[in-house]
Amino acid sequence: MRWKRTIQLLDVHCEGEIGRVAIGGVPKIPGETTAAKLAWLNSDPKGQELRRFLCLEPRGMPLGSVNLLLPPTDPAADAAFVILQPDQAHASSGSNSICVTTALLESGIVEMQEPETVVTLETAAGLVRAVATCRDGRCEKVKLTMVPSFVHVLDQKLSTPEWGEISLDVCYGGIFYALVDVGQIGLTISKGNAAALVSAGMVIKQLANDALPVVHPEIPAISGIAYVMFRDVDADGAVRTCTTMWPGRADRSPCGTGNSANLAALHARGKVKVGDVFTSRSIIGSEFEVGLERETTIAGKPAIVPTIAGRGFTFGLHQVALDPFDPLSAGFAMTDVWGPSAGDIPDA
Repeated sequence: MRWKRTIQLLDVHCEGEIGRVAIGGVPKIPGETTAAKLAWLNSDPKGQELRRFLCLEPRGMPLGSVNLLLPPTDPAADAAFVILQPDQAHASSGSNSICVTTALLESGIVEMQEPETVVTLETAAGLVRAVATCRDGRCEKVKLTMVPSFVHVLDQKLSTPEWGEISLDVCYGGIFYALVDVGQIGLTISKGNAAALVSAGMVIKQLANDALPVVHPEIPAISGIAYVMFRDVDADGAVRTCTTMWPGRADRSPCGTGNSANLAALHARGKVKVGDVFTSRSIIGSEFEVGLERETTIAGKPAIVPTIAGRGFTFGLHQVALDPFDPLSAGFAMTDVWGPSAGDIPDA
């Protein structure tokens, strides 16, 4: 066959959220650090071409992410990765960290030790420690010690054309989130409301980014509000979440970085303390265990170190390829499947 590029993908999902892991054929990504590689992927035309190749049609799809497995630049790390999604490359993700850990161990890239294997992952946001519970050659559960999370602003008022003035928290959990109590937009977090939640999330994300520019104080490559996460509390006290993702879909998992950001907000309000653990439930009902390991600081700001625990499952292995004569090699997205915001995806 006349393929110009091939990349091998291990198919994994974490509590319903797909996080494919590119385990073979990944080209060399320039940069001395993973943060620098993230910046290159988001700024260089070749980096954007790679993202489009893996994330847009006809090879990609709206659901899930593609994790580029990279050589670590930190000697303490076992592996590094960057998350590719249709809009850009992202620095960190809890569900994708669980997918990557599961892929590394179940593929044999990192040797599995039973009953427990510790894997250190290098992300653009910092090191993530993954402790995998292993039995009979598979990962049963992965507990992550996430990067420090902190509050940027609480109870920020935002004027919206549809819901009037709403209040949101902007917090960092590996990426920046706008956290919104879902009752403010007249909805509940349920599968039947997924399209309406996503539509609202896209509007609020744009308004929040216009009003509240944010940059990580120590990692300039991480900037802007990446997602809007709607939140609620179930009758049993579990946190219910729906993270809305560009160009128009809902995270199927409870969202690790979003729960890390929300944990920072809860801690700042005095609602959780070191040692607390609670359940977070996704829009489809899948669950994470969320814990507060310790307090710390980032650039002089109060911060906390969260833990996230959940399950990853492998479900396939495939190879994507680029035919140099394919007129659709640059990738595309359409609003019928990807949502209205897909109309903003430029032609390559």
